[in-house]
Amino acid sequence: MDTKFVFVTGGVLSSVGKGIAAASIGMLFKARGYKVTAVKMDPYLNVDAGTMSPFQHGEVFVTEDGAETDLDLGHYERFLDENLSGKNNITSGKIYSHVIAKERKGDYLGSTVQVIPHVTDAIKESILYGAQGSDLAVVEIGGTVGDIESLPFLEAVRQLRRELGPNGSAVVHVTYVPILDTTQEAKTKPTQHSVKELRSIGLQPDAIILRSHLPLEEHVLEKTALFCDVPLDGVINSYDLHSVYEVPLLLEEKHLLQVLEQRLFGTSKEADISAWRNMVGMKTEKKLTIALVGKYVTLPDAYISVVEAIKHAAISKGAKVEVILISSDNLETASDSVLKETFDGIDGLVIPGGFGGRGIEGMIKVLQYARENKLPTLGICLGMQVMSIEFARNVLQLDGANSTEFDPATSYPVISLLPEQSQIENMGASMRLGAYPCTLIEGTKAQEMYKKPVVFERHRHRFEFNNLFKQKFEENGFIVSGIFEPKNLVEILELKDHPFFVGVQFHPEFKSRPMAPHPLFQGLIAQALERSAL
Repeated sequence: MDTKFVFVTGGVLSSVGKGIAAASIGMLFKARGYKVTAVKMDPYLNVDAGTMSPFQHGEVFVTEDGAETDLDLGHYERFLDENLSGKNNITSGKIYSHVIAKERKGDYLGSTVQVIPHVTDAIKESILYGAQGSDLAVVEIGGTVGDIESLPFLEAVRQLRRELGPNGSAVVHVTYVPILDTTQEAKTKPTQHSVKELRSIGLQPDAIILRSHLPLEEHVLEKTALFCDVPLDGVINSYDLHSVYEVPLLLEEKHLLQVLEQRLFGTSKEADISAWRNMVGMKTEKKLTIALVGKYVTLPDAYISVVEAIKHAAISKGAKVEVILISSDNLETASDSVLKETFDGIDGLVIPGGFGGRGIEGMIKVLQYARENKLPTLGICLGMQVMSIEFARNVLQLDGANSTEFDPATSYPVISLLPEQSQIENMGASMRLGAYPCTLIEGTKAQEMYKKPVVFERHRHRFEFNNLFKQKFEENGFIVSGIFEPKNLVEILELKDHPFFVGVQFHPEFKSRPMAPHPLFQGLIAQALERSAL
């Protein structure tokens, strides 16, 4: 069977939930027995998301093969329960780099290299490559219709739809419907203009998802269907819900998949979503509060996979969790009394990844408090490194201990670069990236949580624990419980005589799924529940 496509476009404004809609559509097709993949097309000229600021772009999601991608790939993996790869994220930077490299080699000799057909051909090739081996590919086009950067992608989709034939693809347009405060009236005019813009490019939507804060009345859907030339059963209202994991259930209830499946496959199967429905409806009588202390908390999307991983683990333990984001910058000069007041009532702590020296001293203060007050704590990547710095300074009494990332001249470089990383010139895609094996030490908390001898976890970092300090750490109770054997690199540290004080060099959040929570987050939540019960 040839691969079918659902192209998801956005209108009116960005960040209306296009990625969640795309992930939900893919999940519902998979629940009908189809082999599904997803592709994200990002119009920016960066080759990948790796060098972009978290304040602008949010989280960088890392795949098994080490690609630094858009955060929507995280949504796709969590909803589809499938591992994706670098081929599932296409950027203008990748496309133009490829086209220019071919031009320099002489592959276009004799031709004037242009957006059409050369750039659009490269985009179509990338879409088909990303969709290989699947019955259906959900392809999301980043940005909103009308953005100048998106035009080559939309034109490529128009051409590809023509080549695929009338039943080879469907277009789902996701737009925002504002509801006026003064009259409580829902306005469809922005959606009408957005669809008009889309149609001017040559794309007619087969379905429209109207995003709104509140449920829309039927006449709003009827008006949208009439003015946008879409059948009424193809106009779906997706309003704000308590959890993003409820979105597939809403789309199923509104019969969106029947419209799409009938068009693409000429049939309408039953979806097996009972397990998903049970997960969403799981009783959560116990309540927890987890603090996430990081550097980029002003944009919550910077930590979206971490927050979701905490939620997955809490659901699996029958708990409802509130994640409080705290800026480490604000705690740099915090007194003991301020720390006590800040973390009073907190059941667990996560220190996530990041780069650069800003806010590090605040993290050190928080970690000292957590270590001394037996607060269950998970340190991720940078978090594990700062755990090491705090322990070296305050337990081993190595005054000025630091990472060479923050203080190249430190006398006690407990975190430092590997020799090969010190030779790096280009910043992009040059870290330790993707899945590496971690061998777990028998009899440790880590081995007890994972219940297996070797695990594969995803990395995104340059700096490593300095093995010159390993013996002294272990003699004082901060033991190594996981290593990357080929280079004898420390992957996991855990503190003896503490309920849960675990630091990992990798990013476990990238492998957590709603119905398959990550063992480390489950361990954190289990200890947080014990603390909350005291």
